[in-house]
Amino acid sequence: MSALTEPVEREPHTAARPPLVRELLLVVGLFLVYKVGRQVASGHVGEAFHNADRVWSFERAVHLPGEGSVQRAMLHSDALTHVANTYYAAVHFPAIVLFLAWLYWRRPRHYVWVRRVLTALTGAALALHLLVPLAPPRMLAEAHLVDTGQVYGPSVYGSAPATDSVANQYAAMPSLHFGWALMIAIGLIAATRSRARWLWLLHPLVTLLVIVGTANHYWLDSLVATALLALALALIRLPREAAGTRRPPAGAKLPARAAEAGTGAPVPAPTAFVPAPSAPSDPEPYSEPVRALAARGACP
Repeated sequence: MSALTEPVEREPHTAARPPLVRELLLVVGLFLVYKVGRQVASGHVGEAFHNADRVWSFERAVHLPGEGSVQRAMLHSDALTHVANTYYAAVHFPAIVLFLAWLYWRRPRHYVWVRRVLTALTGAALALHLLVPLAPPRMLAEAHLVDTGQVYGPSVYGSAPATDSVANQYAAMPSLHFGWALMIAIGLIAATRSRARWLWLLHPLVTLLVIVGTANHYWLDSLVATALLALALALIRLPREAAGTRRPPAGAKLPARAAEAGTGAPVPAPTAFVPAPSAPSDPEPYSEPVRALAARGACP
């Protein structure tokens, strides 16, 4: 991560770093609430498939690209399919944990901002899981897609969705795989100044292709996640102190006085500005012309 997150300085405001134990308890508590909420949302099988039919029909009506086109390209290689399944199963949670840990240690103000945004995004996603249960495209017969996790492995879901006690398989919308991946990219781009930081956008891009190609999510799931994240970012702004704690990039020229201050050299006291004396003005600028006219008798 260091190559893409090379900071220009350590964030000086370490007082902004929340207590570690409190943060661990908060994050674990929020995660447990989310997992329990997803389980509460399970069981609405008929409604989940009805919503899946509506989503599939809507995507075709607005001419979104078919999820099958991504999967067919992926299925040309068994190894690629296995890598995609592994990415889906093994990158999601470790990536968000490492991301939050790095921000907590190196960018505490950014960490607080990101944690608030992720909490809002995840809470909104949980509300949609409760209100709009949705079967993923791998379960939809008319989609004619392969459940790559079950066929090629590895899979994070049980083979029987109705008896899966680990995850609610009818909570496809929105895709937190994509929403969290996009926030990771946005957070690292905001917190660092490296020119290569924009490469973090590859993470949500790869995640998007993976969740669609493995038939775990519709295109619309990622679009809804993006809309929810945009709303959270609009309501929860990055603290001004976090945005203003960076030094100029390497190679930038500093003013002479700032450069001397940085090297420890004595800086001369500023001298008071004394304006140059103005030239004396002629109290009688027209006296000579007047005297000349008087001498010729032109003036009374």
